[in-house]
Amino acid sequence: MVNHIQGAEDPTSAAGPTSMLVMEQPDDITTHQTSESQHVLHGSQQSAFSEYPNELEIGTDSSDQGSRDGDSALGDSVLGSTSSLRSSIYDYLVENGRTYHAFNSGKYMLPNDTREQDRLDLQHHSFKIMLDGKLNLAPISKPQRVLDLATGTGIWAIEFAQEHPEATVIGTDLSPIQPEFVPANCQFEINDAEEDWGFNDHFDYIHARAIVTCFKNNRSIVQKIFENLSPGGYFELQDPTFPMKCDDGTLDGTPLNEWGERMIESMARIGRNLTDGQNWGQYMREAGFEDVTEHRIYVPVNPWARGKKNKLLGAISQQNLLEGVESMSTAAFTRILGWTPEKLHELLEGVRANLQDKGVHAYGIVYFAHGRKPRKDVE
Repeated sequence: MVNHIQGAEDPTSAAGPTSMLVMEQPDDITTHQTSESQHVLHGSQQSAFSEYPNELEIGTDSSDQGSRDGDSALGDSVLGSTSSLRSSIYDYLVENGRTYHAFNSGKYMLPNDTREQDRLDLQHHSFKIMLDGKLNLAPISKPQRVLDLATGTGIWAIEFAQEHPEATVIGTDLSPIQPEFVPANCQFEINDAEEDWGFNDHFDYIHARAIVTCFKNNRSIVQKIFENLSPGGYFELQDPTFPMKCDDGTLDGTPLNEWGERMIESMARIGRNLTDGQNWGQYMREAGFEDVTEHRIYVPVNPWARGKKNKLLGAISQQNLLEGVESMSTAAFTRILGWTPEKLHELLEGVRANLQDKGVHAYGIVYFAHGRKPRKDVE
């Protein structure tokens, strides 16, 4: 039986965060939140705990057109800003036609060139639409210091700084690919989160997104986050997970399935467990976080699922993956697995064909978790 994402025509669906990909604002989609009290929240509504957050139903629907935010990566938000990013020049590594970070080179497998930056900015817009225009799910209030781990192009940090002028927002990354002009309360640093954190003050909110390939030890990163939060401060994770899922066997034996398996294998060889993504909530509880809440959203890899919203989700997922499979694969397959570029190209041709085949009913799980560091005891 196929687990379904339920479209707007399904009366049991409820508004809430959807996937890492774009959804239309007016429609609803069932989501799954778990916390220590095992409850489900849809906006301001509550319902019984559900084993499956969404349902994907095979079928066709004529209402498969949707709108998408067509703004530029930064939109008009940074125009007129008077504060500039401290310039740092690094000689990027060039490999197989892509560029990669030079600071602590080799730690992050994805490129940092313009193609990848465009994909990351598309991903940012999809997360925002997914969260009904919000940048976060954690119930934060007027944070003074904010940290965005693995900030990428810096677009989340920039927009958060504009929404929260009272906050100082710091984005850290291995690559200096952030824009030159940023809001006065936003800054970027080249930093490796797996090394010692040298911040002078604690943070009220720490955010991390799309870090599935970043770290060797997620548990240790959670501990660092906990130690660098102020009492009462929040940490929030938003992350796609591996492996892809399929309930009717149509993924079996496909290049897309082989690609996913080889990605997991390649990352395991350098100490990164791609299948660990849904354990962050447990690591947060172990570290001492309170009110840990988790969300799991099912997203089709192409427009195979029934319903207007699901087709839109699938279409944007398809667009993201058609570019993303190469971004994720090039270094992982050639450096680690020893594949030739030609062999990888042949596999990716099959992967792209699968992504464009509505007969392949694969889907991914996007995972969300947030929790609060305990407040100081009141004496």
